[in-house]
Amino acid sequence: MRKLLLAAAVAAASGSAHAATIYENGGFEYKLNGDFQVQLRQKSGDDKNPDIEFDDLELKNYVSYRLNDDMTAFGRVDFGFKDAANDEADADSGDLEEAYVGMAFGGTSISFGKQNTAGDEFGIEEAIETHTDEDRFDAVGATDGDDVIRIDSQLGNFYLVASYELESEGNDSENGEYVDLFASTEFGGLELAAAYQEWNEADGGNDETVDTWGVSAAYDFGIATLAADYSESDSNDDTTDNNADQYNLAAVFAAAETTDIAIGMTETSYDDLVGKEDVTEWYANVTYAFPAHKNVTVFAEIADTDEDNADVGYLAGMRIKF
Repeated sequence: MRKLLLAAAVAAASGSAHAATIYENGGFEYKLNGDFQVQLRQKSGDDKNPDIEFDDLELKNYVSYRLNDDMTAFGRVDFGFKDAANDEADADSGDLEEAYVGMAFGGTSISFGKQNTAGDEFGIEEAIETHTDEDRFDAVGATDGDDVIRIDSQLGNFYLVASYELESEGNDSENGEYVDLFASTEFGGLELAAAYQEWNEADGGNDETVDTWGVSAAYDFGIATLAADYSESDSNDDTTDNNADQYNLAAVFAAAETTDIAIGMTETSYDDLVGKEDVTEWYANVTYAFPAHKNVTVFAEIADTDEDNADVGYLAGMRIKF
């Protein structure tokens, strides 16, 4: 689930605001994050059955050395276990989700390794689980990579991210080549953002190239936050579903100090040549954070699409993070 009005921060350089500091001494710091979410879910669709689903089971390790007043060296290794928990065939394995090192200089950091791209920062949807893709960047599927060089920079009210996934031809980490840019700014409760990506398929395929771009806006009215985004992907191959555009609308209301209600919809329109039907999804959810510890939450959601024979989906669960 994404959060509206994201606080602009150089995440790679600072770790997480919710991380537990395990050890700190002489300029060295080790932090550990955890995110555990388990839910009962019945997906929207034709004749679906409910099951226990593991959305996030993550442990994130962050280490840093302060080299001087303006320079910090850092590294992160993240493991995710939701695939192992959801699939008995993977029960003895965990996935390496991120592994990178970098340097931070004041408000700017550069990192390289296995990590998310700049395009992953885009999007305003507030669903706990989506039945369709969140936006066109997620639909194309190039929002992370094994050979990513990434720069994050905080310049006053502007947050800028640039990333490059190396082509890595002939290597096991070959994912294609893509360049991403993301920019956001916030003033007076209004947040504006834009993103762009050029993705080139790895050699040996159909040499497909996809250009994706998107814009978003969110405004905090005090009693509610309203947001919208639009993204579009264009491929040089007219037979793929990478020729499409999508928009999201979302609203979050604070029903109480401990309770948020979110509603939203997304619509995806495909190029006629693809032969896929356009699809609209809507959702509504409620999240309760326990007053004693806001990182412990319970939630529920209903969602549906206008696809043929699709029944309403639902979920309810609990999340603990640190």
